Amino acid sequence: MFRHLGKNRTYSHNLKLASMLSIVAGIVNVTGVMSIKVLTTNVTGHFAYFSEEVVLQNYPTATIFLLYILFFLLGAFCTGVLIEMFMRKNLAVSYLIPMFIEMIILLLVSLLGFDFWSSHVIACLLLFAMGLQNALVTKVSHSVVRTTHLTGLFTDLGIELSQLIFYRSDMFSYKKIRQSINLKLIIIFCFFSGCLLGGVLYHTLALKTLLIAVLVLLAALYYDYVILRYYHLKRKFKH
Repeated sequence: MFRHLGKNRTYSHNLKLASMLSIVAGIVNVTGVMSIKVLTTNVTGHFAYFSEEVVLQNYPTATIFLLYILFFLLGAFCTGVLIEMFMRKNLAVSYLIPMFIEMIILLLVSLLGFDFWSSHVIACLLLFAMGLQNALVTKVSHSVVRTTHLTGLFTDLGIELSQLIFYRSDMFSYKKIRQSINLKLIIIFCFFSGCLLGGVLYHTLALKTLLIAVLVLLAALYYDYVILRYYHLKRKFKH
């Protein structure tokens, strides 16, 4: 689901990528909200708060919201740099490094918690991790998949639902639109499922709920590795 790019990428690849990483984003999002009362998977709301604090001339608080925005941007920037650096040399490493950085950040936040980090630092770290993830899936899927926020998805979903009315006679276009709608519905469902799972577990695990997100990331990497080995062996036996 990570290694195929461009024309080699299929609907199935995007579906697997979207479902697993949307669950991660949902878990991180609800954990951030319940622990520090901060949205940690997107920056749309933080722009509104930043603008409000600037108008009120409350500059220290405005600076905090600006940092939230910049850390998400920094995460996306780092993924872009890492992928461009390693893609031509080793495609596997180009996506492994951002995912490992994301897992390390989630591990550190979950294990060290409030004994080591302040709430603002936790928010910045989680936003950085989600910037990494969102840029990764965007780059790998060629902007087809987004996993950390739903605003754009609901917009695209509304447009494509309207297109179903007008493209019934064109079976090829109709099939593509239906696949795109299904993909978006899966992302929304998995994000919501991650939020529900994280919300239920948070009352018992607190910040250690993020360990579940790490396990999902590990499962995604392991699944990708197993499938890769399967196809290698299949080609080998064919030859």
